[in-house]
Amino acid sequence: MRRPPNLACNRLCRWRIVTMHLPLQIEIRADVMHGEPCIKGTRIPVYLLLQKMEAGESADRILAAYPQLKPADLAASLDYASQLVAEEAVLAGA
Repeated sequence: MRRPPNLACNRLCRWRIVTMHLPLQIEIRADVMHGEPCIKGTRIPVYLLLQKMEAGESADRILAAYPQLKPADLAASLDYASQLVAEEAVLAGA
C-alpha cells in the first residue's frame, strides 16, 4: 500500500494526518524558494540556518552574515526542526 502524501504511519501502520504548527517567523510559499520553508519576508531557507548551526557557526556570526535576521528567527528554525523530528515515523526491521 502506497503512503498518501502528508501522512505518517503510526506504530499500528494506520494512516494519520500530521498537523504541524509553523512558528510565526517561518512561511512556506510556492513562489519563494520553490516552497522550501523560509524565514518570513526573506528568501533564507530554514535548512540553510540549520546547516550553519550544525556546522558550529555561532548565532552571532549567522546574525552578522544575515542582518535581516533576529535571534527569534534562529530559535524558530530549531523549533521547526524539532517538530519535524517529533512527527517522524521510523519503521524498524524485524
